[in-house]
Amino acid sequence: MLPTSILVAALFYLAATVLQWRILKGQARPSRNLIRGLGLAGVAAHTVSVYLVLHQDAGINLGFFSTGSLIAWLIAALVLISSLRQNIDNLFIGVFPLAIASLLTASLDPATSLQHHYGPGLIVHILLSILAYSIFTIATLQALLLWRQNVALKQHHTRGLVASLPPLQTMERLLFEMLWTGFILLSASLISGFLFVEDLFAQHLVHKTTLSILAWIVYGILLGGHALLGWRSLRAIRWTIGGFIALMLAFFGSKLVIEFLLT
Repeated sequence: MLPTSILVAALFYLAATVLQWRILKGQARPSRNLIRGLGLAGVAAHTVSVYLVLHQDAGINLGFFSTGSLIAWLIAALVLISSLRQNIDNLFIGVFPLAIASLLTASLDPATSLQHHYGPGLIVHILLSILAYSIFTIATLQALLLWRQNVALKQHHTRGLVASLPPLQTMERLLFEMLWTGFILLSASLISGFLFVEDLFAQHLVHKTTLSILAWIVYGILLGGHALLGWRSLRAIRWTIGGFIALMLAFFGSKLVIEFLLT
């Protein structure tokens, strides 16, 4: 039987998703504060679940699914906080179902957990890495919305999703704000890794390190191209998604191989 915290979180997330979807489809106009309140209640229950999954007697569980639940919790919290000052509520439709899926998988397959005791420096590195990945996930969702907005405007479709989004320039500005934040955090993560991880290019880390550096280069080129050459719109979207694919493979690809394919 699923723990109560998971069921409660999933129900609150689901209710918030349904209400936001009804707004998007023009079927109802529930209060934005009601949706945020449901999302906040989901995040609160998710917090309890994350704590119970991560903290084990043998140490901290940073296995494939438990880490996914932690990242989904952080993404949901960051999007909720950001929605207080920016109109990005439609991200709830993607973020909250992702959180539900992460909750269920983290609870149903604890056998893949990896439990360790970590030093302070390594914990800083792990937290920076998780925070950077979370920010880039939100940026990628923002890029997908921006792509959909571009396509709809070119086809002169101004209803539904497009009508509920901020102007195109505002969407692009939000995207690059997220990218700069994620890039700074990823840079700090790589620096802390070189400082606190004994050998970042050890056999079990070489793919993760190489792909993380590749993602950092991709995002760096994108941000430099935007600042110096005015890169925007579809080019920015493609580079954002490309960098995220490299980062996703670095973050979860190595875990997938180590925990499932090599065991």
